[in-house]
Amino acid sequence: MFRAAALALAASLAAAAPAQVWRSDQGDGTYRNPVLFADYPDPDIIRVGEDFYFVSTTFANAPGVTILHSKDLVNWRIASHVVDRLDGDPRYDLKDGGDYRRGFYAASLRRHNGMFYLAVTPVGHRTRIYRSAKIEGPWTYSELNREAFDPALFIDADGTAYLGTSIGSDGTVTLLTLNDDLTAVTAAKVAYYNKGAEGSKIVRHDGWYYLFNAIPGKLAMTVSRSRSLWGPWETKASIDDRTGGHQGAIVDMPDGGWYGFVMVDAGAIGRMTNISPIFWKDGWPWWGTPDRPDHVPERSPKPIAGYPFAEPPSSDDFSSRKLGLQWQWNHNPDDGKWSLKERPGFLRLHATQADGIWTARNTLTQKAQGPKMRAVAKLDTAGIRPGDICGLGSFGKYSAQLSVVGGAKGARSLRMMLTESTTDGPRTEVRVPSTSIAGRMLWLRTDMDFDAKVGRVAYSLDNRKWTEVGGSFPLAFDWRTGTFQGQQIALSCYNPAPAGGYLDVDSFTLMPLPQGVRP
Repeated sequence: MFRAAALALAASLAAAAPAQVWRSDQGDGTYRNPVLFADYPDPDIIRVGEDFYFVSTTFANAPGVTILHSKDLVNWRIASHVVDRLDGDPRYDLKDGGDYRRGFYAASLRRHNGMFYLAVTPVGHRTRIYRSAKIEGPWTYSELNREAFDPALFIDADGTAYLGTSIGSDGTVTLLTLNDDLTAVTAAKVAYYNKGAEGSKIVRHDGWYYLFNAIPGKLAMTVSRSRSLWGPWETKASIDDRTGGHQGAIVDMPDGGWYGFVMVDAGAIGRMTNISPIFWKDGWPWWGTPDRPDHVPERSPKPIAGYPFAEPPSSDDFSSRKLGLQWQWNHNPDDGKWSLKERPGFLRLHATQADGIWTARNTLTQKAQGPKMRAVAKLDTAGIRPGDICGLGSFGKYSAQLSVVGGAKGARSLRMMLTESTTDGPRTEVRVPSTSIAGRMLWLRTDMDFDAKVGRVAYSLDNRKWTEVGGSFPLAFDWRTGTFQGQQIALSCYNPAPAGGYLDVDSFTLMPLPQGVRP
């Protein structure tokens, strides 16, 4: 009786909630994949009691190493960021070309002896083991004596902690034994060789050890099993990007069942996570259902019924004294160049010195959302000074920015620029050099259609009549020359000269792209 009432309440709450860009929870006891239509790559998910925690890669963005929380594996909210500021490398401050495509890669999260432990390796640096009594932090870390690529933290039944590590250019899975407080490596031993394997995850179930590995060259996943961590291992092919994804593992449920989580490469939006039922056959975990094994279902009953719709925040009126958890800077920010206190109710971005969006510090980003989204920023441009270039747009492989440009004697104009990140550095095309505008209040808009792989920008002087500027621009994902992330939405303010003014952002609103709007 209570369960039925809870289901009815959840469905009514979901139906009453305002429209979202993407809603995995269908409000009828089912969900659709992906659970988050945004770039949350390299997932690792654990259960602690009735709570699930999901950690994701954030590269050079700050704050970094995002952890989300859910009660049902479908509806997620951001719980915390492990790293407030990235430390240990001047490039994290956007010096020496910055650290795009590097920074903090795949992390591994576990709960042990009343503490949360998280293993992560900043690229080119030694592995860190972060720890906190609470998922919200504060987090402190110990640094190991080596760099373990994509570390897989595993706590065995006897309490011994291990890190598994392998890299796709090889495939040798090495297990590092850790001391009792997880601060140092006491031994290292090769456990297995699986050609091309990386992104390891280790799970123990019913007397077996299960080793999950991504095979990046094939966009596929394998699962191996052994009675001992040290082998011998036997391996079977599992899912791939055609059937659901290629990096992830499984997590146990409160009722004793299991679910799988797996990352899928999805083009310009980035790498998203699918959730799948798991069934067991002949001692092996299989994604999906027995009538369609190793296929992640597009739609399925919710893993746990009764919980209402939830999602990470997106829109913001900047009334809080802290930035919302959805926001990340492109690198460590210069804290003297932004404020939520100088003008309460507004985000103030002071112009940083830079020659373009790619080198501009204090570019404030959040994840773009699919399949089709619209972002609108309400701006007060009174603080713009000569040479300032401040605006809204996309950020990634292609950064399309519609910006207010400060001119002499208080004049202001609009400029649309498209910057492509290439192997030779950023290349900028000025599509619309100058469109004069009057008044101080301005609305800027960015549309992104991930089905059509194109976007557009527009402006308004009254939030009613809109003018598109610069034509369509491409959306793309390129780990070699982009940010190694899906397209992001960005607010920025910079000036090639050292002195500049500021941009006041009154509000930011994210919504679905209205039906019928052309790509």
